[in-house]
Amino acid sequence: MIPNDIAITPELVEAHGLKPDEYDRILALIGREPTFTELGIFSAMWNEHCSYKSSKKWLKTLPTTGPRVIQGPGENAGVVDIGDGEVVVFKMESHNHPSYIEPYQGAATGVGGILRDVFTMGARPVAAMNALRFGAPEHARTKHLVSGVVAGVGGYGNSFGVPTVGGEVEFHARYNGNCLVNAFAAGIARADGIFLSKAEGVGLPVVYLGAKTGRDGVGGATMASAEFDETIEEKRPTVQVGDPFTEKCLLEACLELMTTGAVVAIQDMGAAGLTCSAVEMGAKGNLGITLDLDAVPVREERMTAYEMMLSESQERMLMVLKPEKEDEAKAIFRKWGLDFAIVGVTTDTLRFIVNHQGETVADLPIKELGDEAPEYDRPWVESPKREVLAAGAIAEPDDYAAALLTLIGNANGGSRRWVYEQYDTLVQGNTLASPGGDAGIIRVGTEGKALAFTVDVTPRYVEADPFEGGKQAIAECWRNLTAVGAEPLAATDNLNFGNPERPEIMGQLVGAIKGIGEACRELDFPIVSGNVSLYNETSGEGILPTPAIGGVGLLPDLSRRAAAAFASEGDVIAVIGGHGTHLGQSAYLRDIQGREEGAPPPVDLAAERRRGDFVRELIRSGRVTAVHDISSGGLAVALAEMAMAGAKGARVKVPAPAHAALFGEDQGRYVLTFSAEEAASVLEDALDEGLEIVEIGRVEGSDLTVEDILTISVAKLRETHETWFPHYMAGA
Repeated sequence: MIPNDIAITPELVEAHGLKPDEYDRILALIGREPTFTELGIFSAMWNEHCSYKSSKKWLKTLPTTGPRVIQGPGENAGVVDIGDGEVVVFKMESHNHPSYIEPYQGAATGVGGILRDVFTMGARPVAAMNALRFGAPEHARTKHLVSGVVAGVGGYGNSFGVPTVGGEVEFHARYNGNCLVNAFAAGIARADGIFLSKAEGVGLPVVYLGAKTGRDGVGGATMASAEFDETIEEKRPTVQVGDPFTEKCLLEACLELMTTGAVVAIQDMGAAGLTCSAVEMGAKGNLGITLDLDAVPVREERMTAYEMMLSESQERMLMVLKPEKEDEAKAIFRKWGLDFAIVGVTTDTLRFIVNHQGETVADLPIKELGDEAPEYDRPWVESPKREVLAAGAIAEPDDYAAALLTLIGNANGGSRRWVYEQYDTLVQGNTLASPGGDAGIIRVGTEGKALAFTVDVTPRYVEADPFEGGKQAIAECWRNLTAVGAEPLAATDNLNFGNPERPEIMGQLVGAIKGIGEACRELDFPIVSGNVSLYNETSGEGILPTPAIGGVGLLPDLSRRAAAAFASEGDVIAVIGGHGTHLGQSAYLRDIQGREEGAPPPVDLAAERRRGDFVRELIRSGRVTAVHDISSGGLAVALAEMAMAGAKGARVKVPAPAHAALFGEDQGRYVLTFSAEEAASVLEDALDEGLEIVEIGRVEGSDLTVEDILTISVAKLRETHETWFPHYMAGA
């Protein structure tokens, strides 16, 4: 028996996020009481954040393969073939709990962590996005969180040198106690240069790389797997501290070392730090790992084994190395000013052994640490069905022009320029479309191709109907990629929900995953990576269910792409997918009528695919001058955005009831513009494909006019759209 100088009490077990039956499982597994360090290791490996114990059953149902998928879930990031011997590597992850406690460092280290997930695989990061959600603007903490999170995202990403090309920012009172910070990163690698985390070979050195270990972030993964309460400020020491300049050096050192053939396996030290990275590498390779903590580079004195194993200090990697390459590897890391230390060895024992100051502080079965983590089939109840609201049951606005100005100029409709202008969107020189359109676009390589990126979800839809809301999140992501002319390749998900121990919350998660899965299968849009963030609750108040979807698409010819901006005077404006009819759960109902009611718009996936494939073909054949998907706010908001982006007006006509036609959020629809010369052939081709298409007007003048309904100057639209965010942050 190994010594244990700290008594393991029920209170200590509970403080580590372990239930009594889970602790009993640990006792049965190891046949004795764990040491304090072992308790910490189990806490790290068996918490929700690392083990997915509440969601694993349902995540297994998602489609994860496809003709272009090289690596699906289970590694640091997903890998998808983009031709010419190249792959795109991408993932999205949450840093919600840390960002609420300490917004700047929480958001900054969220960006740092997702970038490491990408370059750990051997890819150079080329694009970043983020999906941010905050409480009501008037809530006392919201402005502080917005300021800190945006500064943290920009401070890390800008310093590291990766362009932020897209994202979302939304406000709702249900996020008052839990903001959401979801970070996405993508990188490019050679198809024959992908590195995995599976250790292979006995007696090989386990090497610690990067920055020194401190006490920051100790217990971070466990903190991220629990609800908040009035003790939230006590959790501040569990938030990591980032250094983007060290991470940039770590990137360059890792990529340089990867060209030498020295790397057997590599794993980012993210959640649960040294513990999770070592256990995962060994367990995947059916190997044991023995660690010597006396060799771990530290930046603080008298650190305990517990602290070293659970620290989430940033900018660190763990690697299994070919012994004959040790000197070469050390020279590379020393050149970049980084620590390089052999801290362990692979064994054939299938044991995870941790030694510190002459004592063995942990001796555990390595496979069971991961494989025997609890996997729950939690009770769940289906969300009650909401009533489908007829347009006639919803009042028209007193003033249509005022309604549109509200929708484009309030907290959720106003321009996000204040946010994205704090991010470097152009670094690396390959950005073709920055935030503000349907998708961000970057040039890739020298073959004339490009990649498109978008992140989407409509949480109010998901709460009203998790299945339809999950479908819609995938469909809108797919649609936004299509709207720029990209072939949707694959997606990554970030499933943000409340406490899964509540059957109604678990029902939201199950329903959303089912909807996501159905949409992915119908649209050939597999999930290749992702993250689940649960327990986003404070004092029993859960967030809106928010399964954010990050999508990647391929433009084989970057010269054939579309923008959501009116291009030329006289262009014909048409809508594919029919006039709006559905106002339930719409932005109009919420922001103009003050009601969050009804069923969300249903998603017809077969129609979505037919329409999207047709639109993409029009773009690639050069027959359209602008494309924009119709989403939150309906046709009126889409037209206003196209007018503002192109600095051109339009005159259109819509049928009665006008509020449904203008503000309805029926799915699978696009606004297209094309020259008058192309009009007849485009309309005929759409009808031949069995698509519903209607010509509604022309691009003209400097006003947006809906005949007999409203006229607003483009200048007024832009002034209204651009002012909410800067005024809010300035305290106006």
